[in-house]
Amino acid sequence: MFETLGDRLQNALHKIKGYGKITEDNISDMMREIRLALLEADVNYKVVKEFTNTVKEKALGEEVASSINPGDMFVKIVKDELTELLGGESKPLNLDGDPAILMLVGLQGSGKTTTAGKLANYLRKKCGKKPLLVAGDVYRPAAIDQLKQLGKQLNIEVYEEGKNNPVEIAHNAIEYAKENNYDYVIIDTAGRLHVDEELMDELKNIRKEVNPQEILLVLDAMMGQDAINVITGFNDQLPLTGVILTKLDGDTRGGVALSVRHLTNVPIKFIGVSEKLDGLDSFDPERMAGRILGMGDIVSLVEKATDAIDEKEAEKTADKMMKGKFDLEDFLSTMKQIRKLGPLENLIKLIPGAKKMGLNNIKIDPKQMAHVEAIVLSMTPSERKHPEIIKASRKTRIAKGSGTSVQEVNKLLQQFDEMKKMMKQMSNGNFKMPF
Repeated sequence: MFETLGDRLQNALHKIKGYGKITEDNISDMMREIRLALLEADVNYKVVKEFTNTVKEKALGEEVASSINPGDMFVKIVKDELTELLGGESKPLNLDGDPAILMLVGLQGSGKTTTAGKLANYLRKKCGKKPLLVAGDVYRPAAIDQLKQLGKQLNIEVYEEGKNNPVEIAHNAIEYAKENNYDYVIIDTAGRLHVDEELMDELKNIRKEVNPQEILLVLDAMMGQDAINVITGFNDQLPLTGVILTKLDGDTRGGVALSVRHLTNVPIKFIGVSEKLDGLDSFDPERMAGRILGMGDIVSLVEKATDAIDEKEAEKTADKMMKGKFDLEDFLSTMKQIRKLGPLENLIKLIPGAKKMGLNNIKIDPKQMAHVEAIVLSMTPSERKHPEIIKASRKTRIAKGSGTSVQEVNKLLQQFDEMKKMMKQMSNGNFKMPF
């Protein structure tokens, strides 16, 4: 997501870091690189022109305090304008209804049905309340079955009436939700291959019938500039309250995200970040601007950890670490919790300064982690608690049991021993950074 754009912008901004003063001459080449980076990312040319003109104007007109490096000031201006371009501030969902009704609309193939499941899962996790999914797409073959399958995977009920009238289905679903104390109703509506009168009439009738708090357009980020026409087409007929951008984890340049709010005034509320059913994130313009410019997103990192990791288990493990009682049983438990956070390379990118440390392009082979897990699982409970008893014959047995080599077993034991020494130094206050 935005990786190519981020690299180009970061390289351009790196050049100004050493300048003692910002002048029209020394930023002209850099502004040209920023302009090209944005255009190549498929950002609308009008948006690019306005953005670069505003940044240049503010940079040249900014009174820089003597204590602030001019380069740092320029980077701040770019980040602030990028944040503004992305929408300024995050726009939370309106969930005031009883139940709150969220209506998903969009073209066929945008990922609407899957997004309905992801959104239900997100709301249940974040708000701890009860969502109901409604199968309102009665035209696309297997759309109802797809939503029912998602509901089964998530253990979330799906309301459906087969091929009945979508307006009646929506009405009946709301009545059902009220009778059964559901907090949120998420209606999956039918899509078309393009915006047409028949589609819009049906959506307008559903909206009139159920009066939803949110009308969210699900939009494929890989559409590029055509996405603006789709948003405009829907927004002319329906009062859109937000956009959910899907497939931002795919081969997309991301420019649509930088153009949407500025050209349509419809806020981005969520982004799809993976195909998994927990792969939906709320959209925060400031955090996203920080990610694009390589400043990391430590808040998102903490949120992911909070969602995935058992707090009591983490406290217990930390206590054992500090007391020097951390064993391979604890190591295995910690590793399993970390794996819940998703691919480690994606998490590393959220760390501020990851690129400077050479971590942004790191690839972690899941097979290697599986090997480590297999080695520990091949040990006896006694060996996990007291790895110092593992000698030659035990290492041979463990290697055979895990399908690995004695060298790999030795490597793991050595790394674990070094980690324990480091923990002991940290607990004694004697740890020194190795640089």
